[in-house]
Amino acid sequence: MASHRPGAMQVPVIILKEGTEDSQGAGQIISNINACEVVVDVLRTTLGPRGMDKLIRGSDGRVTISNDGATILRLLNVVHPAAKLLVEVARSQDEEVGDGTTTVVLLAGELLRQAKAFIEDGVHPHTLIRTYRAAGRLAAQRIQQVQVDVAALRTVGDTEATAAEYQRTLERCASTALNSKLIARHKHLFAGMAVEAVRTLDAELDLSMVGIKKVGGGSITDSFLVPGVGFKKTFSYAGFEQQPKKILDPKVMLLNIELELKSEKENAEVRIASTDEYQRVVDAEWNIIYEKLDAIAASGAQVVLSRLAIGDLATQYFADRHIFCAGRVPDADMQRVAKAVGAAVQTTLTQLQADKALGTCACFEERQVGAERFNFFTGCPHARSATVVLRGGSEQFLEEAERSLHDALMIVRRTIKFPALVAGGGAIEMELSRYLREHSRRLQGAGQLIMAAYARALETIPRALCENAGLDATDVLNRLRAQHATDERALWCGVDLETGDTGDCWAAHVWEPALVRRNALAAATEAACVILSVDETLKAETNENGGGGGGGGMAGAGGMPRTAGRRRPGRGRM
Repeated sequence: MASHRPGAMQVPVIILKEGTEDSQGAGQIISNINACEVVVDVLRTTLGPRGMDKLIRGSDGRVTISNDGATILRLLNVVHPAAKLLVEVARSQDEEVGDGTTTVVLLAGELLRQAKAFIEDGVHPHTLIRTYRAAGRLAAQRIQQVQVDVAALRTVGDTEATAAEYQRTLERCASTALNSKLIARHKHLFAGMAVEAVRTLDAELDLSMVGIKKVGGGSITDSFLVPGVGFKKTFSYAGFEQQPKKILDPKVMLLNIELELKSEKENAEVRIASTDEYQRVVDAEWNIIYEKLDAIAASGAQVVLSRLAIGDLATQYFADRHIFCAGRVPDADMQRVAKAVGAAVQTTLTQLQADKALGTCACFEERQVGAERFNFFTGCPHARSATVVLRGGSEQFLEEAERSLHDALMIVRRTIKFPALVAGGGAIEMELSRYLREHSRRLQGAGQLIMAAYARALETIPRALCENAGLDATDVLNRLRAQHATDERALWCGVDLETGDTGDCWAAHVWEPALVRRNALAAATEAACVILSVDETLKAETNENGGGGGGGGMAGAGGMPRTAGRRRPGRGRM
């Protein structure tokens, strides 16, 4: 053992390679919070019916106009490790629920902003995390207490009235989701489409069976819903104009086979000694494709679709026999057709069994939509499907309309599966804020202040709604606090953006699935807790060979290497 004289200097031992950047302590937590606040400030102005859109130009020159939080964060390509967590939270909210992506980012950012003052005052991060999680559980419990079951909105004893009321309930939920979208002026049209599309599906409500097709030109009001599978007609060779355009009760065959004469690959060589041998080679090629075509015609198929190309020879062959064909059908559309008509995609035509290979539907029709031709399969018996055809004047508008409609479809699906609603317009956030503020008074110590901070953070949603609408946020929030604190009937009192005052958001039919708010609160709370729990960031640079840099020494261009021995006081450095 080595002896140490009192006062002798301890030699630091380097355990991380030179060039490793090390930031730690309270300063690193605050640095992470500041990075997240930058992301939140980007999205804050997009919240609500009066929110603004963002125009994002990618490195490839592609322009996107959107106010969808998940889309904006995905296109921004955030690189900060802590801020990327908010991007992941928005993405998971979009995939799980379909709406509330901006809300979850704003809530997480405000929770972190409220926590920053406590970190600066020396409060341990785990004290904040423990209280935040307790407040999140209380908020979730309160949502379950006040949520309204959709079944309670139905008229009892009248089947037609019940169905009509249920339809209106779903349309109101979809309209709320569309309020902040680019197509908000036509929300009643698209809310009805979203509800009809989802209710057309089977009990599983598989949204992959809902296709959204975009056709440039025309007005947005020219958009329509088809209760079946539809897709844009692919490239066709001469002869397709002779094929039938409408077939009742057709037999449908789906292929993953190329039906055209193949040209030989480059540098291919066939040695022949006479013209007869050459003719036999040519005849063999023609015989192969004719055998395939004869097998399809003999099966009784009247509509033939293939993932691969269908050449001019096959196109004319099918036209002569009054068979419709289309090649290069996209895989997603092929899968929808297969599920809907009950056909199996064939990879070979050897020993073809028509009874197992063919599917059917009530009607097949090729229709003109704008400048495009569309193929529609309706009356499908095996799996119910729907297709929405969107019309519009520009590509950016159509893309944003597609994203908006997808959000509405997700909201309708979640409402059907989890039939519980709360009021929007900041009403549920103000009620949760009041509830947590009252509960915080029963606590002692730092927990009381931290839970009150969580309650203040919830008010960021109605505050952003007011600010984006040009209202006096302080005045409106003061009135909302007073109404929720003094009147039990003001449970659903929120921001009325039409009048610029407070109002009953439930009576105004601003309804949202309770699942959206529960998921947003849980995700935002967990994201804030994860970011608060990170007190150190290490960044290791690698050389071209992937190995560590050699040598010792205390100084380095990338930062001070980690040493063992005397512990340095915690500090943050970016």
